[in-house]
Amino acid sequence: MSTRRLPHLTWLRAFEASARHLSFTNAAQELNLTQAAISKQVKLLEHYLREPLFERKPRSLVLTKVGAAYLPKVRDGFERLAAGTEEVFGLRRSEVLTVRAPVGYSVNWIAPRLQGFFDRHPETEVRLVSSVWGDQFDNERFDLDIQYGTGRWPGYKADRLTWEVIKPVCAPSLLEGEHAIRKPADLAHHRLLHVLGYEEGWAEWFRYAKVSGINSGQGLQFDTSLLAFEFASRGGGVALARSSMLGIEIERGRLVEPFNIEAPLQEAFYLISPETGRDHPDAQKFRDWLIETAESDPENRRNRETYRS
Repeated sequence: MSTRRLPHLTWLRAFEASARHLSFTNAAQELNLTQAAISKQVKLLEHYLREPLFERKPRSLVLTKVGAAYLPKVRDGFERLAAGTEEVFGLRRSEVLTVRAPVGYSVNWIAPRLQGFFDRHPETEVRLVSSVWGDQFDNERFDLDIQYGTGRWPGYKADRLTWEVIKPVCAPSLLEGEHAIRKPADLAHHRLLHVLGYEEGWAEWFRYAKVSGINSGQGLQFDTSLLAFEFASRGGGVALARSSMLGIEIERGRLVEPFNIEAPLQEAFYLISPETGRDHPDAQKFRDWLIETAESDPENRRNRETYRS
């Protein structure tokens, strides 16, 4: 329906409340308006529709047949609008802890472990929002933010969550056939898959593995690791995976490591929050759980020891 044919929402709200109470006075009390204002809004709606919606009795209102038929439509419209608003925007920031994280890290690392937080804090509500690449922290929308980088975010506290290594991964099918991948030099016959936004990538891995003669920039670029993993799992090329996001893909058998050469990275995932201002009441619970869970992750602990050695 064109917006030019839609009555004013204030008229519709006045009609719905009046029809529910069958009283302009009670509708006015509910909507914090005067009885005269409610009566006028209903009259404007009736004039717009060119149909009476109420029979006005000395002490009450009675819906006309048209009004009774229209009421369910109006009520359904308001209910759909309320449900849509809740679906998109959720609870107000002050009521629920809102955490933003990169989509790949959310899906492959946080989601498999998140039930552990609710087992510990069953009464706490969390809204997890995924991002492709972290924009600047919006203090009005998020309470905590997980971002990938070197740990330097002026004005924010940063707790390191991961100790990353990168390693090539591919579909099991690429380990067979005419150009089977058995040694790093075999990558010259395959498409390299890149993820935008990472400073360290194939060039660093080739340098660490002492591989030369392969163009580290050739191949396809994706904006998330999930897309690169999906394409790689179908035999489309070889992806370079960060260890924190690889475990679930290996467990499912969708991806394999063609050789055991891991290059340590300086970049990592960090949990950040503003240095000043009041924390959400549940922020410390989530922060403690997330840091503890990351530190106890076997792969993360192994990588951390590699950094120290």
